[in-house]
Amino acid sequence: MNFKTLIWTLAAGAALGVGSNAHAEMVLSQVIVDLQPGKPPREDIEVWNDGDERMYVLAEPFEIRGAGTPAEERIPAGVPEDSGILVSPQRLVLEPGERRTVRVASIGDRSAADRVFRVAIKPVAGPVTAETTALKVFVGYDTLVILRPDKFTGDVEGQRTGRTLRLVNSGNTAQELFDGKQCDAGGNNCQDLPAKRLYPGAVWEQTLPFETEVSYKSAIGPTIRGRQF
Repeated sequence: MNFKTLIWTLAAGAALGVGSNAHAEMVLSQVIVDLQPGKPPREDIEVWNDGDERMYVLAEPFEIRGAGTPAEERIPAGVPEDSGILVSPQRLVLEPGERRTVRVASIGDRSAADRVFRVAIKPVAGPVTAETTALKVFVGYDTLVILRPDKFTGDVEGQRTGRTLRLVNSGNTAQELFDGKQCDAGGNNCQDLPAKRLYPGAVWEQTLPFETEVSYKSAIGPTIRGRQF
């Protein structure tokens, strides 16, 4: 999966006790929002309460600066006019079986390179429901939002040293590298290689099973092409 799952665990006392037989599960329609140039600068995420109790949900945006690099930072997004991202609504109350949408939209002009955000969509504790001590586990999703530039420049460049493959994204937008394969010199014993989302400025090194050519598929949104390194 191309997203992180976050688990919030709350050891609850009398003030936040819940019945042990209660079940709540949150389901999202998508966990990646890819705002491509030439397309509307917004998408909706449907949030579904698949449980049997009322659910209180928080949608909290963060900007990821230096994504995929050693300098990566996760910074809470401020007001939309400053942060460039609008998430609405940020608080929801869902009855059992109810579905609602959270809109994610970019604000202002697009940057010269990707802007990367995460929107943590997670259940949170609600009002008092019991007087007994209990443990309540909240499972949410760290949805990925990529705001692409108007025009794509540069590319992923590969460098080979024996069985070491070094890939550098010298472009201005993230690329998803997947379906990697490498075979031995006789074209046999083919091996699958790991997938990776490579953000602008990021570097990825891996040790290969052979010294032969490597093939990958590279995707920028719906556009897919073959690559050899």
